[in-house]
Amino acid sequence: MVRPPLSSWDRERGRQLGRLLREARGERSMVDVAAACGVSVDTLRKIETGRIPTPALFTVAAVAATLNISVDALVSACQDEKPVTRPGLIA
Repeated sequence: MVRPPLSSWDRERGRQLGRLLREARGERSMVDVAAACGVSVDTLRKIETGRIPTPALFTVAAVAATLNISVDALVSACQDEKPVTRPGLIA
């Protein structure tokens, strides 16, 4: 199955997620957070910089739990007025 290309909105939402996680990490080192949640430092860096705009759900959940943020709060903070129009997605 070929994945459709990401829109500019998808990429911006990924950058917003990265900013939120970086802010929540605060003074904690990236190495400390990555080790605590079981992801590589490289993966965490790519998420925080928006280079992985659509990270896996369980990766985001692990990072969020380590940073004591709810996934719901992250989703809410990354939403904007763009409606979901792709088939198969729940609005």
